[in-house]
Amino acid sequence: MMKILHVYKDYSPIRGGIENHIKTLAEAQAAAGHQVTVLVTNPGGEKPDVLLNGVRVVRAARLATIASTPISLTLPRLLRRLDADIVHLQFPYPLGELSQWLVGGKRPFLISYQSDVVKQQAILRLYDPLLRRILRRASRILASSPNYIDSSPYLRPLADHCTIVPLGIDPQPFLQVAPLTLPPSDLPTLLFVGRHRYYKGVDTLIRAMPDIAARLLIAGDGPMRPAWEALAAELDLGERVTFLGDIGDVDLPRLYAAADVFVLPSNVRAEAFGLVLLEAMASGLPCVTTEVGTGTSFVVQDGQTGLVVPPQDEGALATAVSHLLQHPDLRRQMGQNGRARLLAEFTTPKMVARVEAVYRQLLSGGN
Repeated sequence: MMKILHVYKDYSPIRGGIENHIKTLAEAQAAAGHQVTVLVTNPGGEKPDVLLNGVRVVRAARLATIASTPISLTLPRLLRRLDADIVHLQFPYPLGELSQWLVGGKRPFLISYQSDVVKQQAILRLYDPLLRRILRRASRILASSPNYIDSSPYLRPLADHCTIVPLGIDPQPFLQVAPLTLPPSDLPTLLFVGRHRYYKGVDTLIRAMPDIAARLLIAGDGPMRPAWEALAAELDLGERVTFLGDIGDVDLPRLYAAADVFVLPSNVRAEAFGLVLLEAMASGLPCVTTEVGTGTSFVVQDGQTGLVVPPQDEGALATAVSHLLQHPDLRRQMGQNGRARLLAEFTTPKMVARVEAVYRQLLSGGN
């Protein structure tokens, strides 16, 4: 049994790609018999120390939030006091990284490098020297794809210090489910699922829709929704673009099953991997995504499990989507290829085993 401490800013019930990843990993590790603690900040209203599905969740008091970074004066003290054989940080969260560097002691620690800092460039300029020092000091850095190591200015110089551990999901909910009943239409169905954030590139997809003979379902919610709805109205797309809002866990697999093509048109490298691509692949859908130098073009193999196009290029996006819609046999084959790739490489047990192998190597004194 290992004593594992995960550190990040948020945890369930807060929803997000990294939050969901930590929950999946921590619960699987606890189920395997390890003593697992997650240290995060408290958004307010949550118990400060609770056991959830076998995982101890410790929430430090949150003082404020600056540039999407929760500030907590108690988190460093808790990190120092909590008992652990190994500490696992999720990057980016500067408070967690600095706390480990300053008060974490001699326990081995590793960093899951989820994404470069893309938006907060002014803060990054100040943090840059410390970040590079912390990355060098980490016992190991986990990257979710080789593409990200190659394209990141922070990981590329430390490539020998990195281990590739792709993210994983439980595919079972997405296999052989009854499609969700949709309003009748003579048009095929495109699907986007995700938080409505600037880097998702849905504006490019909406601009491509006049040249695509299909309807588009947009699931999820977030700050960009009003602007995207306004753009769809401006282009007079009417009922061909529908915003569904957040979809519950029960209906989400059925929504994937009702679609013909999944589209993730991300426009910058803040889209580091794309867990929704895994869900679509588990559902047997061909995927169209973009080349932003990250895991999107690692997960989706161009010409095999889907098509990869340049970002922010509505013409290329419309051409790729239309090609799949016009060739149902190709669509079906890519969907089958994608599901096979998902089951072979991107499942939760595969991810958990790879992470545990790194832990054991570090605890045995390896690098």
